[in-house]
Amino acid sequence: MRAVLAFWLAIAGTMLAVAVLAWPLYSIAHAIDPGWAFNKVMSRSWQLAMLVAIGLVIHRLGLASRADWGYGLPRPVFLRQFALGLAAGVTALLPLAAAMVVLDLRPLRPDVDGARIAGLLLTGLAGGLAVALFEETLYRGLMFTAVRRESGLAPAALATSLVYAATHFLAKTRIAADEVTWTSGFAMLAGTLRGFADPAGIADAFAALLLIGVLLALARHWTGAIAATLGLHAGWVWVLKVTIGVTQPPGDVPCAALVSRFDGFTGWLVAGWTLCLLLLLVVNRDRLRGLRAGTT
Repeated sequence: MRAVLAFWLAIAGTMLAVAVLAWPLYSIAHAIDPGWAFNKVMSRSWQLAMLVAIGLVIHRLGLASRADWGYGLPRPVFLRQFALGLAAGVTALLPLAAAMVVLDLRPLRPDVDGARIAGLLLTGLAGGLAVALFEETLYRGLMFTAVRRESGLAPAALATSLVYAATHFLAKTRIAADEVTWTSGFAMLAGTLRGFADPAGIADAFAALLLIGVLLALARHWTGAIAATLGLHAGWVWVLKVTIGVTQPPGDVPCAALVSRFDGFTGWLVAGWTLCLLLLLVVNRDRLRGLRAGTT
């Protein structure tokens, strides 16, 4: 699929290009300000390169209209879908978070107080909105539109979900200033991709994220925009961030394998819950189409 390949090349190609150019870029940045860390220089360089590359892909694939980006609905309908999606996202994930606490998969921290919870509620919502805006615009907006136009719904839902899931395993890596050499860019790249060296170790989290991606893709298709998926995604991240903030990783409990080592939250339990939500979504697809017209 040409559209999928274009986005993959934008992601992978810029990562490789920045790895090659990391040493000269860091040398220039270090001469300007010795306080700039190598990983920060490489990370910011990749973000800038990605911005340019995605822009070229968007232009190449002719993704010019608001509908192509996922924002094609009238503003009142869009805002209503977003609000409903946000409420549904929080409502759908709260029982899962509560189950994790009850099963000691995420036991409560002993130092939790009202001030901490209030701060987490604010930062969690802000973080959820930021993550959802970027990821939904890219994956369920631009990428989904391009692949669906070229290959249909099923390939679009699966391809975008695979890319969405895979990019969550790009790990953070640091190299000390006195250890930086001309090969450090490749060392950083290898460190970023190290999660994929142990497929069994990320299988549970990958399965959960893949199912989440498919659910969001179908919701985007049936509602006609990314408004509802923006709300769903933001609501999920909001609950996730607050839950992780007020709890701690599990100890030696019988159900510990249900939570992934990747982030201490996603895993087989989340995958199973998401599958139930996905089936519920399919059963209620006509109601989602009603949301598209603003009739429900």
